[in-house]
Amino acid sequence: MFQLPGNVKKIIALFNEAGYEAYAVGGCVRDTLLGKEPQDWDITTSATPEEMKQIFTKTIDTGIQHGTVTVRMGGESYEVTTYRIDGEYEDGRHPKQVQFTSNLREDLRRRDFTINAMAYSDGSGLVDMFEGEKDLAQRRIRAVGNPVERFSEDALRMLRAVRFAAQLGFSIDKETKDGIALLAENLKQVSMERIHTELVKLLVSNHPEEIYTCYETGLLDWFFPELGEAIAREGEAATKALLNNLRFCRADKDLRFCLLFDFCNWREKNISEMSSDMATKVLRRLKLDGNTIRRTSHLLKFLRIEAGESEEVTPAEIRKYFSMVSMEHAEDIVYLKKVIYNQTELYLEKELEAIQTYGYCTAIKELAVTGEDLLALGVEQGKGLGEYLKAALAYVLEQPDKNTKESLVQFVQEKQKKDFRE
Repeated sequence: MFQLPGNVKKIIALFNEAGYEAYAVGGCVRDTLLGKEPQDWDITTSATPEEMKQIFTKTIDTGIQHGTVTVRMGGESYEVTTYRIDGEYEDGRHPKQVQFTSNLREDLRRRDFTINAMAYSDGSGLVDMFEGEKDLAQRRIRAVGNPVERFSEDALRMLRAVRFAAQLGFSIDKETKDGIALLAENLKQVSMERIHTELVKLLVSNHPEEIYTCYETGLLDWFFPELGEAIAREGEAATKALLNNLRFCRADKDLRFCLLFDFCNWREKNISEMSSDMATKVLRRLKLDGNTIRRTSHLLKFLRIEAGESEEVTPAEIRKYFSMVSMEHAEDIVYLKKVIYNQTELYLEKELEAIQTYGYCTAIKELAVTGEDLLALGVEQGKGLGEYLKAALAYVLEQPDKNTKESLVQFVQEKQKKDFRE
């Protein structure tokens, strides 16, 4: 049973009482039919923006030139848009002008996919003029009308098709997919901010392996060509392994980005440096935030570095490795290694657990002595102080029980004597 929220019912009722049509529309209808809780409730109406503002006392002109007014009701905000017909799309993103209409069908036919072109009101029930409910049942993403027309209007819709397929676990209709392949180059008209929003949603979905559809259709060439080149170079088996790893990896955008950049460079001798540099370059190009860039590039610096050179890696070597990585990223590194190597990495997990359980020191700031303590012992300020702190850290990484003020003072004093003799 379709259940509208109380505020949405009230808004629709007020429109109807004033002589206008109004419906919940788009993603909220789709999600409700799928048994999901909609994040937002959008409303479409035959009333113009000026007529809306006569009905409701609390409104915000959020996109009035395109017929959109935000209505405040019960402390919540609801976007309400006049039925409209979009004019010519000159830049592949925005209509040059819009024409308001009183015809609901005209409004629904301009929308991107059939599953997003359904409307509902308690009075009329489900309005489904383009078989969106059928496509939901058949788990299919299909453009409304002619895919070439829809994608020519807004090129981002092509990437949105892949994103919806990834989020919902749907397939893309053949004609729709062919339309994407035909017009993929138009994606270059879209800002990187809009692209990365869709890409991140795709990557953190239940089916991040749909990134391959971006490769198949040529979309990848216009925002992440490095990955496309790697897929073409590495072939089917390696690509299948990557896609499986993406799906197995937990839904963290940074970790899944790491898998993509690692795949691009895994045959290189200096893979860590190349992957880290590529991540910085590509993520900046995609206009990702600084935290994502820093975390992803840092993890890639150490992902392919082994904790020790011998088969029998010692706990001290592992502690040194985690000290380089930093404990902030230690669990992520262990997790990524498990995903890529498809093994448990128990020796890393065991020592990581010991570090966390016993509070072993892995950073200079965790030493039982401070720079002030060393200065009091006669260590010189500047570079010399830094070298002594590094030496003290190396000492406790080898012998974690020595991270006491007494032990470290003794260690520093002995090092001072040795350095003096030399």
